[in-house]
Amino acid sequence: MNVYESINSLAGYGLATGLIKKEDVVYTKNRLLELFALDGFENEWQAEFVPSVEVCELENILKTLLDYAVEKKFIEDSIVYRDLFDTKIMSCLVARPSEVQAEFSSLYKKSAKEATDWYYKFSQDTDYIRRYRVCKDLKWKASTEYGDIDITINLSKPEKDPKAIAAARNAKQGGYPACLLCKENEGYAGRVNHAARQTHRIIPVELNGRMFGLQYSPYVYYNEHCIVFSYEHEPMKICPETFRYLFDFIKLFPHYIIGSNADLPIVGGSILSHNHFQGGNYEFPMAKAPVEEKFIVQGFEDVECGIVKWPMSVIRLDGNDAEKVCLLADKILEKWRTYSDEASFIFAETDGEKHNTITPIARMKKGKFELDLVLRNNITTAEHPLGVFHPHAELHHIKKENIGLIEVMGLAVLPSRLKKELAGLEDAVLSGTDFSADEVLGKHYDWVKSFVPKYSSITKDNVGKILQDEVGIVFARVLEDAGVYKRNTAGKKAFEKFIKSL
Repeated sequence: MNVYESINSLAGYGLATGLIKKEDVVYTKNRLLELFALDGFENEWQAEFVPSVEVCELENILKTLLDYAVEKKFIEDSIVYRDLFDTKIMSCLVARPSEVQAEFSSLYKKSAKEATDWYYKFSQDTDYIRRYRVCKDLKWKASTEYGDIDITINLSKPEKDPKAIAAARNAKQGGYPACLLCKENEGYAGRVNHAARQTHRIIPVELNGRMFGLQYSPYVYYNEHCIVFSYEHEPMKICPETFRYLFDFIKLFPHYIIGSNADLPIVGGSILSHNHFQGGNYEFPMAKAPVEEKFIVQGFEDVECGIVKWPMSVIRLDGNDAEKVCLLADKILEKWRTYSDEASFIFAETDGEKHNTITPIARMKKGKFELDLVLRNNITTAEHPLGVFHPHAELHHIKKENIGLIEVMGLAVLPSRLKKELAGLEDAVLSGTDFSADEVLGKHYDWVKSFVPKYSSITKDNVGKILQDEVGIVFARVLEDAGVYKRNTAGKKAFEKFIKSL
């Protein structure tokens, strides 16, 4: 397929997905010709021909066009420059923000789900969500004492190549957009140190009297993984308004869940500089976990309260009145911010630094408003410099990164390195090789040595499943480390002590 055939095929893809209409074909092809510095087609037949194209063909179409761009020295041959340019290519097929918002609004009048179904497909069709990368992520479920938890090894987010890293280091550090979540990203061309967003379209939503933007994550870790961000570039903050933002969103989109990362380092997410939430059309393992102990808070008898059977410390509130649930959440947050329990090594503050915060998650459940409040603390010590309530050092071979909202809810997002490492461990376990000194696999040696004796027979047929199950067990321990109240008698009593203080 040459460049002319690829331009025609991309127009055909636009028709097949509904990104363009037949009246837009000539216009779209002319924009693509301009982008590739071409004066026209080689012959009349090419100018008129528009093939029938399947959605799955997009990756190959773009590859041909990107190879041509490299050949003509429009771009350097690296993943970062290719991603910047293929977004520019796809922008030729994408409607203006006003048109996208109008279509969403029209569909929303029929049903919220119909609107989000369309918007999610649109975000995939525009290649803002690169289907052909996301499908490469490894995903499985692992059985634990807390129920099945979800595991994913992220392979869809590309790693920067050395050329791009060097270019980013030398590039001018601009302040526009201020971060990857700002509304100014809509249509932004990007640069080596900032992803292209020419195909990015935002849906405005009003929550508790303030404007937020709805978008999907380009690296969807679960079904319809969305981000809801403040129109103002302001830091993450868990406060009484947060709970009302979450429930206002649930009222607009009752088929979605939504939650917020905590607002402190270590226990927060990766972008603390911009207030935002994450949600989607997905039932996380934590949502399926039962309440193991109910309690009543005086003055809130009409709100069902309970401690959730989960490796982290979770309070669940259920009620018919969203505002009443929010008021109780306000009370719990205010109490937790200043709560210390030396015996449990919970300190609200040390040397003027505050440590206590909450990760909240909201959803509709059986017609009621449900809010999970996960108690967090980010204190560090010499023994645990990355955090006392953070994955401990012996688990870093699997998970070292912060435990944010998605992990809290029971979905492990593990680093891409584990794909090769687990494959290497399969061979090592089957061969009985001593890999303790291996530069890459050696960090897993003690872990593998600890669980192999549990299995009477490890074969080529079951070794992969065994490793996946054991990774799940490690992740459950990761969440236990992140829990402020431990799953033992002392921890249970300490948790009950906090509940009684409300």
